[in-house]
Amino acid sequence: MSKLTPPRPSRSARKRGFAIVASNFNAHYVQGLVDHAKKELRTLAPNVTVSVQRVPGAFEIPVVVRELASGDNADAIIACGVILKGKTDHAQNLSRSVTDALQRIAVDHAVPVINAVLSFDDETQARERCLENKINRGTEAARAAVEIANVMSELRTK
Repeated sequence: MSKLTPPRPSRSARKRGFAIVASNFNAHYVQGLVDHAKKELRTLAPNVTVSVQRVPGAFEIPVVVRELASGDNADAIIACGVILKGKTDHAQNLSRSVTDALQRIAVDHAVPVINAVLSFDDETQARERCLENKINRGTEAARAAVEIANVMSELRTK
């Protein structure tokens, strides 16, 4: 993973709508992602509408993302979750399953889905990337969402 946050895309005057689907599991870290993402979305798109849907855990994120992608309300969807590795392969299997499902939904529905369902070795990594400002993945997810929403908007108006 990069240790630097990508540059901020240009601000958008257009009315934008974004959805965040967030896991309740590892809630403290996930809330940090959500808070940073919402703050950055409001900075980049002052006329933004942000909805947040909560789900029990990372495994439930894709089904709600799919439901949102089936509608016509979001310029992009940000999936937020935190998976902490344990002593079994469960975290790795869960992470791969969620990632594959999110990519399939994005392609099948032509709706950008930003994957901020993150796997960490320990809580130190989670704290650095979810709660702190230097390399916050919620901030990065918001920047990616605005940037891809701008690209998709340009493509659809040609």
